[in-house]
Amino acid sequence: MTPSPSAVEPKLVDGSVGLGGVPVWASILVLALAGPLLVFPGHAAWQALYGSRWAHILVVSALISFGLTPVVIRIARALGVLDIPASRKVHATPTPLLGGLAIYVAFTLAILANSILDRQVVAILLGATLLVVVGVVDDIVEVPAVIKMLAQLVAAGIVIGSGVVLTLFPQAWLGDAIDIVLTIVWLLGITNAMNFADGMDGLATGLSIITASFLALFAFLTSQPFLGWFACAIVGSCLGFLPFNFRRKAPAAIFLGDAGSTFLGFVLAALAVKGEWAENNLVDITAPVLIFWVFIYDMTHITVARIVTGKVRSLRDWIAYVGRDHLHHRLASLLGSNRNAVLLVFSLSICMGLAAIALVHARALEAALLILQAVFVAFIFAVLEHAGGR
Repeated sequence: MTPSPSAVEPKLVDGSVGLGGVPVWASILVLALAGPLLVFPGHAAWQALYGSRWAHILVVSALISFGLTPVVIRIARALGVLDIPASRKVHATPTPLLGGLAIYVAFTLAILANSILDRQVVAILLGATLLVVVGVVDDIVEVPAVIKMLAQLVAAGIVIGSGVVLTLFPQAWLGDAIDIVLTIVWLLGITNAMNFADGMDGLATGLSIITASFLALFAFLTSQPFLGWFACAIVGSCLGFLPFNFRRKAPAAIFLGDAGSTFLGFVLAALAVKGEWAENNLVDITAPVLIFWVFIYDMTHITVARIVTGKVRSLRDWIAYVGRDHLHHRLASLLGSNRNAVLLVFSLSICMGLAAIALVHARALEAALLILQAVFVAFIFAVLEHAGGR
């Protein structure tokens, strides 16, 4: 039974203290500052400044997300949209959901304010919006796993229909069909992997920041502005949300919820497909795999393990199953600390991302050594995870 909002909302010391440890006046001030900045990109002098759009998207999305999150916390508490502690969850007190709404609004406003609206961008926004709507409904009243999977397939279809498709095989009917299937697997896999990663304070939000930061850096090095702008919007909106989701001396004041985790996973996965990575070159294919390595490894590991042990027997079971057998759970068991496990996962993601960026201008021998190094880093973490599982 969901407790009443008054039963779980902590008493505030005075009216000036906001939710999540941020004063109400600070939240209002931040939103007031973000308002004029939304119309600032139209200034000709600003547009002429190198890198201005990147900086604008990053700053505006961060300000809006930071200012909106306390509002969303209060709304979630008022509506009783709370994540209740259970045996398969690591938090100890009822915690507001719907955090993804603040991130979604901040991301979308930053993109729209900069008039970034080509066909593929609109498709990604439409697909992501569909997942946000379904996620919000799921946070309020549980949505059947089949409906969530259908929504993800529709979102993937919207993106693929706009031309955002992997190009790993020669352009022929068979090659195109394989590329489309792999794109669907990639989009759905990363989307759900992000949802699964949202199991500890700050984990999914921090991984989104790290992943998007490496996508932005790659975009900068390879002159892909659209990829960079989208990535900056993810980084900024997540940075604004992180202080409420990953606090030093207190549990999270709010969770992403399904709306936030699926939104972030889907957009990041779509950005990786939209980016120009591979020209039938193994090294170029390796770069995005390394950036998304944490998601790929955890998703592959738990899927195989759950099928082998009989815990998952259908696609519906795979989506709906909630367990404590993920990478972060095993590392927490080994280290005796959820926070240390989260920081260690962040370190793994950063190590793999750095290797991916180093591959951009690497020669054949250097690339081979970087890939080999990444393999050994992954092996070390696999050993640690196995020890935690025991």
